[in-house]
Amino acid sequence: MAKGGPPSKPVVAGLDGVWVGSVERNGVKLRQVLRIRTNEQGTFALYDSPDQMVIAVPVSDLAREGQAVSLSALRGLAKFAGTLSQAGNELTGTWTTPNQPDVTTTFVRATEEQIAAQLQPARPQTPKEPFPYKVEEVSFDNPAFADVHLGGSLTLPEGKGPFPAAIMITGSGAQDRDETIMDHKPFAVIADHLTRHGIAVLRFDDRGIGKSTGNYGNATSADLATDANAAFAYLATRPEIRHDAIGFIGHSEGGMIGPIAMSTNPDVAYFVSLAGPGTNLPQLMLSQRRLLTAQMGLSEEEINRQEPVMAALFKAIADADTPEAGYAAAMAVLTPEAKTALGMPVDMDGALVVRQVSGPWFQYFFKYDPVPNLSRIKVPVLALNGSLDLQVPAKENLPVIREALKNNPDVTIVELPSLNHLFQTAKTGSVGEYRDISETVSPAALELISDWISQRFVKP
Repeated sequence: MAKGGPPSKPVVAGLDGVWVGSVERNGVKLRQVLRIRTNEQGTFALYDSPDQMVIAVPVSDLAREGQAVSLSALRGLAKFAGTLSQAGNELTGTWTTPNQPDVTTTFVRATEEQIAAQLQPARPQTPKEPFPYKVEEVSFDNPAFADVHLGGSLTLPEGKGPFPAAIMITGSGAQDRDETIMDHKPFAVIADHLTRHGIAVLRFDDRGIGKSTGNYGNATSADLATDANAAFAYLATRPEIRHDAIGFIGHSEGGMIGPIAMSTNPDVAYFVSLAGPGTNLPQLMLSQRRLLTAQMGLSEEEINRQEPVMAALFKAIADADTPEAGYAAAMAVLTPEAKTALGMPVDMDGALVVRQVSGPWFQYFFKYDPVPNLSRIKVPVLALNGSLDLQVPAKENLPVIREALKNNPDVTIVELPSLNHLFQTAKTGSVGEYRDISETVSPAALELISDWISQRFVKP
């Protein structure tokens, strides 16, 4: 073994290459990739499930005995056992995962070119040059955080300004200015559409992503709201922009960050919420989890067994005074009985679960109530949800927003039929469907947003 190299692994013959396959859950196809390579230190394998945003997960326990092949991934929670064809180009077997029905799949050995073609789906709405408007690379500082310098794109309509403007605010997780997800670029599509309709758009990379600096991992939603206000302050210096017509468009968590920013910035002229939360956030997370796990194949009985444990975890974190105290309280919730309810091995380290729902961002998120800041907004508001949104369910969310904004004289609230959380036209709303849909943003949603802003702020 080379000095300083990884520990040696057994050599598993005859499997090197890229293998592609898929499984189907509730009518949704989820693509899978195995990348197997042998070198002087043994045979190594990585597992991708791009439709579930799982990339380059190390495979353990890869073994072959005759034509029988087995492996495990995701720390042993997912196990595969199958048979290699006599020709050596197909691997058919069964995946076993906790609390989900076993599924059969066939992996086929493919070339890198074939895998690239499969994993690069059509995205016809992604804007392509030449553009009938100006595109400018811009940057600005956030005076509230010395280490945060934000880079983005400003698109300006052709013609004589000044123009109304929209500032795009991304959803949860560190994202680029286009809010890129599964090769979709929804913020680029929205910016392109709005700019073609006379509305300038500023979209910027989240902290630590692309051209922006700062530590996203330590930031709460309140911290990110200061980034949105820094973007506002920058646009207010631009002579091409109508300073009385700068608004926020927030998607998902961005629809929560917008009102936080507006609570300290009375100059924001309007707010567009794209699946922004209005409901109690721990309850929203439980509803989201219930809908998504049902789509993944969990039974009602299994979901009902898991839900009290997750509710207790969320409450432990929300009730704690510090993230550290929240982590300790959440760990105390994960008794052997709680682990069994979640489908975890009793000897599995509970930190693997608790780390996912603890830390400064989660603690702020679970403590935050969207209603007070929503109720303070007196400028025009457009709130949209898709009827197939499984992450922010419209039937629960929109009535709360409507009640919070009841004293605002200019509020438009619309549930858009057959649209998912990304505002794509969908069949089920599941996350696994996002990638398979070629549409990035529904034209109906785009037209509604541009018409609503234009009616209020674009001069004829």
